Amino acid sequence: MLQKVFLVVLLALCFKGHSQYKFEGRIAENIKGKTVYLSIIEDYRKLSRPYMEQIIKRTTIDSLGVFKFSGNNLSPDNRIYRIHIDECDTGNLDSNHFFGRCENSRSILFIANNRDTIAFPTSFADEVLCEVTSTNAKSSVFLEIDRLKEEMAFDFHDFPSQASRKLNTKKWFATLQEFGQSLEEPLAELYIFDFLSDKRNETYPYYLKDLGRNDYYNELGQRLETKYPNTVFTELYQTEIATDLFLVTQNKTLGLDWKLILGSLLVLSLVLNLYLLSRQKSFQKNRKTNSLDKLTSQEQNIVNEILKDKTNKEIASDLFISLSTVKTHINNLYKKLHVSSREDIKKLFP
Repeated sequence: MLQKVFLVVLLALCFKGHSQYKFEGRIAENIKGKTVYLSIIEDYRKLSRPYMEQIIKRTTIDSLGVFKFSGNNLSPDNRIYRIHIDECDTGNLDSNHFFGRCENSRSILFIANNRDTIAFPTSFADEVLCEVTSTNAKSSVFLEIDRLKEEMAFDFHDFPSQASRKLNTKKWFATLQEFGQSLEEPLAELYIFDFLSDKRNETYPYYLKDLGRNDYYNELGQRLETKYPNTVFTELYQTEIATDLFLVTQNKTLGLDWKLILGSLLVLSLVLNLYLLSRQKSFQKNRKTNSLDKLTSQEQNIVNEILKDKTNKEIASDLFISLSTVKTHINNLYKKLHVSSREDIKKLFP
């Protein structure tokens, strides 16, 4: 363990001042060539599995079973990231495999920023993507929270009576909220909030009751606004809390039944999803515009030719330039756009 820590610190010193991240992990030599995905998660309601729109980078596992992500294009502030891999044979892959719904899928959530050096070593039992060694003290907080949630599950399992469940729910709401606040990282508190307020969990009815009598939720909103202003997840949280609090208050005042409340929540959830979809499209549009601004007019012409599935020879003929000039321009494109293939360019400019 000391060697791992020393390695991470040494790497951090090497990259200090360059504002460059490096994420590296070991999987297994027998699955070399598999694709590993790096995602950023702005919507905390989409923490349970990978989503296509979250993916920002991909790489492959080398002959030693190692994968690496590096660069300088991440946020300078902490964000929630996911690394995801599927160990199944390529011929057997389907959408369930890609989206982490099979037993051979592996993923890990962690907190990072553009300056972090992070290692994902195999554990003593050769388990993968279950440990984090990082220059960022907040990177592994989700693993700490998951261990606490396992204790909660054992509590509920050992005493399944209704009376015990009620007492345990109250106890674990307070325990998890206090633990999240002690971490001094609002992103960790969002991870806990997503779990406790999930409509699919048995904790949801208690959350609605707790919301109307506990100042914790407003205080978390203030912490998010202070540390992460003008972000999608802060706006989403504030909107969701305001909506839920309004419905709880209205129910107390007017005596509305739960069916109407749940129906209203579903409608409001749809509105929130549409809002986030609009934000995502705007983000992709701005990303495309910013990427184009980096390119010369000739490089933009070559991008257009690539989008038409033209070969290098066809591009050289259409633009009246030599084949070697085309190859030089394409190499420059890869560097400027932080991509490694024509397919990546097509995804960047859909």
